[in-house]
Amino acid sequence: MITAAVAFGAVILLVLTLQDVFEVMLLPRRVIRRLRFVSVYYRLTWRAWSWLASLLPRNGPREHFLAVYGALSMVLLFGIWMVGLILGFGLLLWAAHVDAGTTSRSSLGSHLYESGVTFFTVGYGDLVPQTRLGRLISVLEAGTGLGFIALVIGYLPVLYQLFSRREAHVIKLDGRAGSPPTALSLLQRHSGEDGIAQISMLLRDWESWGSELLESHLSYPMLAYYRSQHHDQSWLAALAAIMDCCALILVGLEGLSPLQARMTFTMARQVLVEMTQSFGVPPSRYTGGDRLDHAAFLQLDRQLGEAGFTWNTPDAEELLAALRATYEPLLDGLASYLLLPLQGWSAGDTARDHWVRGPRGTLARRLVDELSEPMTAGESAKRGNEKDTRWRRLRSRLRLGRRG
Repeated sequence: MITAAVAFGAVILLVLTLQDVFEVMLLPRRVIRRLRFVSVYYRLTWRAWSWLASLLPRNGPREHFLAVYGALSMVLLFGIWMVGLILGFGLLLWAAHVDAGTTSRSSLGSHLYESGVTFFTVGYGDLVPQTRLGRLISVLEAGTGLGFIALVIGYLPVLYQLFSRREAHVIKLDGRAGSPPTALSLLQRHSGEDGIAQISMLLRDWESWGSELLESHLSYPMLAYYRSQHHDQSWLAALAAIMDCCALILVGLEGLSPLQARMTFTMARQVLVEMTQSFGVPPSRYTGGDRLDHAAFLQLDRQLGEAGFTWNTPDAEELLAALRATYEPLLDGLASYLLLPLQGWSAGDTARDHWVRGPRGTLARRLVDELSEPMTAGESAKRGNEKDTRWRRLRSRLRLGRRG
């Protein structure tokens, strides 16, 4: 009876472990079942890890500590799977030898050692199965070990490729929307005829990015815990900036077509809905003033006007508040769960893009701004004077740069 119970428990352990490995590493879709080991594992470990992170100072130390979790959790998960498989096959080997009546090597520790050596296909030869059933179990374990190691080797490149594709778009926002990215910065840097023409193409790219993000993060939810290179960048902050920009266009900005903004907004909101359901995160309570209160809206309105954007509706603030209520609670819920800070609708005075940091970064920004300034149409003499004026400004910038 004891050996039968041990064998039955070992089979259950092996089946559950292999099922978990199959669903996480091979099944290219979300698993609806609520009770899953990997879900419980990430929920418990992330809760403990995020609690420890809350004890550290913000930004640097906390972000470095949180950035370790994604990769470390995968290593620990692989280790737990291997321990489960080795333990299951070891118990089967022990039960098979006890049922056969062999007494020369019946200790459980010896069979666990034999199972580990067989799983990793080391093949020392100091311990070998003595029964036909034991040999069959050893062959199955050796095949399982080879297959598991091959899966891990092939799984990690796919995981990091998806992470790199996600982060490539996030990094692009540094020059287009600032760091941290905001909707106001994105519109300000795309003002003018050339910039407005590119906004629809930019939003189309982010619609594709949202579909790829949804597919990859539902199939591999651990990717959500992988953090960006800088503490003021994240996939969630980028998604928030794009949704805010779409919301402004949908409410009504002169000269901007709402069609692509609608498509991108619906795709981004689907990402939020599916991700919150996947992690079991409830939306936060919406108050209407968490990210954009009345004073902040007035400032946003003024800055949009300075960039050349005007509203085509008299109820812009009310409409924007209603539209924000459909997605900001989901954003805030995910941000609180993943400890990813969300920027407001406009960047602060201390925000600096990463590409202008370092030696002569300010000079680089000034020169790029001067050189990219479009020439106004007019008479040739006027254009010549503008070029001379611009050249004098550039010469002045260069002299200042040499002195610095």
